[in-house]
Amino acid sequence: MMDKEDTKIVAYLRENARIKLTQLARKTGMPVSTLFDRVHDLPGLGIVRLSALLDFSAIGFSTRATILMKAGKDRRDALREHLLKAQCVNTLARINNGYDFMAECVFRDLRELEEFCEKLEQAYGAKQREVHFVIEELKRESFLADPALLEALGGKQDA
Repeated sequence: MMDKEDTKIVAYLRENARIKLTQLARKTGMPVSTLFDRVHDLPGLGIVRLSALLDFSAIGFSTRATILMKAGKDRRDALREHLLKAQCVNTLARINNGYDFMAECVFRDLRELEEFCEKLEQAYGAKQREVHFVIEELKRESFLADPALLEALGGKQDA
């Protein structure tokens, strides 16, 4: 379980994962050696990985969509395996309320999206699906990313 100091470190890393340990030491008031050990131990405390966030349109992928889909029981596992391996799938989740999966996908254009959806239907029986386009990203990966708000969080979240 993360303590208050670990949570503070995570907040600064979520704000800027490339921050130098010396800068992080100044911001947190911890010695660099302590920070090194704590950052090294973060994977055991629930941190999956530190990674870069991309501006997909800046690298040629202007179409983003969240696709909700359902497949027959006999094809669900095959669909799951395909989605796990598909390069265009950025995030995949198993969901409820009439659907099996929610995939956040990234494409160069609408044609690529349509080809992907057609393949899902033809090869994996993804008959019931909803496609929701991302028009504008308003907030992303910001939970526990503001060190100044950690005290206000205090174990409770706004509804």
